[in-house]
Amino acid sequence: MKITVRSLTFDVVAGGPADGSPVLLLHGFPQHSGEWAAVTPLLHAAGLRTYALDQRGTSPGARPERVEDYRIAECALDAVAVLDALDISAVHLVGHDWGAVCAWHVALRHVERVKTLTAVSVPHPHASAFAYANDPDQKERSAYMKLFRQAGKAEQVLLEDGGRRLRALFEPFVEADPYVRPLLEPGALTPALNWYRAMSSLDLVGLGPAAVPTTYVWSDGDPAIGPTAARACAEHVTADYRFVPLAGISHWIPDEAPSALADAILARVAL
Repeated sequence: MKITVRSLTFDVVAGGPADGSPVLLLHGFPQHSGEWAAVTPLLHAAGLRTYALDQRGTSPGARPERVEDYRIAECALDAVAVLDALDISAVHLVGHDWGAVCAWHVALRHVERVKTLTAVSVPHPHASAFAYANDPDQKERSAYMKLFRQAGKAEQVLLEDGGRRLRALFEPFVEADPYVRPLLEPGALTPALNWYRAMSSLDLVGLGPAAVPTTYVWSDGDPAIGPTAARACAEHVTADYRFVPLAGISHWIPDEAPSALADAILARVAL
């Protein structure tokens, strides 16, 4: 389905029982809503209704030109506006990678709209900031962002040779083509990268601890998020909190470990 809100048109993949408790799924970079394809059938079987959103920069009808239009607060408002359009007052929220960052901001800035939060790979923003500032290992893991923030240079590097470096992000863990092919289309990669280019320390201003029941799912094979950030997440949740570490899994948890992730989501929703 297509949902037009905030002068943008978003693609949303809906599924599951029409009367099921709603779950909003937010994808990361360089992916799209298809990353949830192996997770949603398991949620549907448990009676949940899912909405997988192609976010700002990914939905072709939601690609504003200015970098500042990709500030995370704007992306969080998109999610809230989609819930309004769907007439959903509060939702079980699940996000992976940048989708997790967005989900944290929704849960922290629009707490009344979130029943539960399941954040995948990326911890609370203050946990990430702490690790980056204090842990040399995390700073090294995050070094790739410097390239992604370079307009023009990043596009050149990532798109050359048929997106060879984009494909290398996934392989050998996940089939890359379904995610890389859409980014090779003219004008597709820059809006997706603008999430990185819009990052600012101001994004942390006013963010307190999460006050909604929260599960954080992390994988020890994630090259981007290290154990310091993962362990620090617990300090930034005041409601019921569960940490679910997955051994031997890379960054692409929804693709690699859909059953384990679905179990974590269902355990959180059931509480």
